[in-house]
Amino acid sequence: MRFTPSVLSSLDGRYSIAKAPGIDAPAAQQDPAVVATVTSMLQDIEKRGLDAVGDAARKLDNWDGRDFELSAERIAESGSRIAPDLRAAIELGSERTRAFARVHRAHLEDFEVELVPGLVTGTRYVPVGKVGAYLPAGRFPLTASAFMTVGVAKEAGVPDVIACTPPQPDGGPNDAVLYAAHLSGVDRVYVIGGVQALAAMAFGLLESPVNMVVGAGNAFVAEAKRQLFGTVAIDLLAGPSEVAVIADDSADPELVAADLLGQAEHGPNSPAALVTTSQALADAVIAAVDRQLETLATASIAGAAWRDYGSVIVAADRETAVRLMDDLAPEHLEILTEDDDYYHSALTNYGSIFLGPWSTVAYSDKGMAGTNHTLPTAGGAKHSGGLSVSRFLKPLTYQRIAEAATPQLAEAVHVISESEGMAAHDATATMRLDRLAASAGRR
Repeated sequence: MRFTPSVLSSLDGRYSIAKAPGIDAPAAQQDPAVVATVTSMLQDIEKRGLDAVGDAARKLDNWDGRDFELSAERIAESGSRIAPDLRAAIELGSERTRAFARVHRAHLEDFEVELVPGLVTGTRYVPVGKVGAYLPAGRFPLTASAFMTVGVAKEAGVPDVIACTPPQPDGGPNDAVLYAAHLSGVDRVYVIGGVQALAAMAFGLLESPVNMVVGAGNAFVAEAKRQLFGTVAIDLLAGPSEVAVIADDSADPELVAADLLGQAEHGPNSPAALVTTSQALADAVIAAVDRQLETLATASIAGAAWRDYGSVIVAADRETAVRLMDDLAPEHLEILTEDDDYYHSALTNYGSIFLGPWSTVAYSDKGMAGTNHTLPTAGGAKHSGGLSVSRFLKPLTYQRIAEAATPQLAEAVHVISESEGMAAHDATATMRLDRLAASAGRR
C-alpha cells in the first residue's frame, strides 16, 4: 500500500505528511527469498509427491505422522469442543456470510437474448467443479476464513469443497476454525499447512486435484498461489492486511486510532494509513495511537506495524483526499466524515468500504457484516475486486444461429478472414454461404 510518485507530484502543495512509514521496503509479496523458497518447495513436491509433502510437514509443522485427513465424526463434533459463546458467534458469522452470498448469487442470472433475427446468444453461470480452501490457524487463527471461502463456494453451488488447515501444537486442528468449516459445508478437511497444503491440493496428492485454491495466508502461501496459478485458478493475491481511513474534524480520534491498530495487529508488516482534511485530527490520532499502544496486549505486533508501515497525510480538501486514497487503493477503507456519501460516490479503488463511525473492519473480518474479507492488497484494488460467489462461477456463453442470420454473419467473416489471409476461417463461412445458395436454388 504505497503512493505512486507521479500522483504525489501532481498533488504537490495540496497535502502534507504528518507521519511517514519508518521504512521504505517492497511489499512482502516481492521478497526474493520468499519466491525462491516457494519455487524450490513446489518443484520438490511436484517431483516427489506426498513424500515431499510429509517432509515439509515434519519440518515446518512438526507433523507426527498421523493421517492428514480428519474423519467426518471429528469434523462434526468440533463445535462441542469450544466454548458456547464462541460457538454461537461462529454460527452467527457463518449465517450472515452465507446469507449475503446467497443474495449475491440470486442476482447473477442466466440470460438469453436474440441480438438480431436468427442470432441467439446467452450466458449460463456454472460453478467450478472442485475448490480447495486454505484456512489459516497460525499466530492468530482466522476463524472466519471458512465463511468466506468454503461457505461462499457452497452458496455458489460448488459440489465439492475441501480444506487444509495447519496443525496446532497437539497435532490436531484448531477447533474453532474446524467448526467454522463444518458450518460452512466443507466436504473434507486435511490437517496440513502452508505451501505444502496448497501444492497437495493443486497437484492432486491428497485426492483428485482441485480446480481452484482460495484463502488467505502468509507471504509463502500467497507466493505459492501465484506460482500455482495456471495449474489451478486462484481467488486473488492477498498480502499483509491493510487498512486506510479517510476522516475529517468530525471524527473521534480514539476510534480512528483503534481502527488503525485493529488491522495493524495482523502482522508487523501490515500497513495502516490515515488521510484527513484536518491537521488537528491528524495530531490527535497520532497521539491516540501512542496512548493505546501503551496498554494493547498485541502492541509488539501492532506497534511495529504502525512504526514501520503507518502513515498520516493531511489533504488540502476532500477532492485531494479522494485522489490520494484512490492511488493508495487499500484493502479495507473506512470513511468517518460529515460527508460520507460524497466519498462513497467519488472513491473507486478499494477492496471493501466501511461507512460511518458505527462501521469497523473487524465486523467484516469476523464474518458478522456478511461481506467477504478476502480482498485485494498491494494496490490490487485498482483492477480487481474481492472474493465473492461470482469468482466460483464460470460465465459460459453460447450462441445459436439460424439460417436467416447466416448471410450477414458469413459475408463479414469472409471479408475479414480474406484480409487476414486465414483461409480455413474463410472456408467455414463461405461453405455455409454456398449451402445456403444451393438450398435457395432448389426451392
